Amino acid sequence: MEGNYDGYIFDCDGTLIDSMPVHFHAWDEALRRLGNQTALSEDLFYSHGGVPTRRVAEIFIQQFGLKADPEELFHLKESLFVAKLEQVQTIAPVVDFARKVARTHPVSVASGGPREVVVRSLQLAGLAGLFPIVVTAEDVVHGKPAPDMFLLAAQRMGVAPAKCLVFEDAEPGVQAARNAGMQVVRVESRLGSFALTRL
Repeated sequence: MEGNYDGYIFDCDGTLIDSMPVHFHAWDEALRRLGNQTALSEDLFYSHGGVPTRRVAEIFIQQFGLKADPEELFHLKESLFVAKLEQVQTIAPVVDFARKVARTHPVSVASGGPREVVVRSLQLAGLAGLFPIVVTAEDVVHGKPAPDMFLLAAQRMGVAPAKCLVFEDAEPGVQAARNAGMQVVRVESRLGSFALTRL
């Protein structure tokens, strides 16, 4: 993963912390509580990885034909996730690399989650002090796969987009990084074993 880069940007869920399974179960339970009779498939869930949480709530309500308010689903899902957040472990290969490059380069987080939850996740994982710059869906108009979050992170780091390397686990995030003109490393974490692939 070494290269001629001036800054490094990391997604949070599924990239720095192994939280995607917890997100999946929180979504599934929240949907069931609001009347969904169909099990949430992992393929459908992972296809929206990195998309802002409020937008995912809208998509799922439409997808499953629920009468619920997207805001109600959003808050219910997040409360279920936060309740199990302390169980989440870090993804060691990515965190180790982040700690290494942070000694000499600016680093940041760009996540589609709500700021309060992203910051809490980083705190519980012992990573809050590592990332002085945290960009979330609340900081931009357009979430992933739009490039806005990554471009804002680069701006706050004072680094040109072309000189940034992004670490992402989900396709919408990979597309967002490419749309921002950045190089990408895909973090494969879906099955609980981790691999990094330079795209």
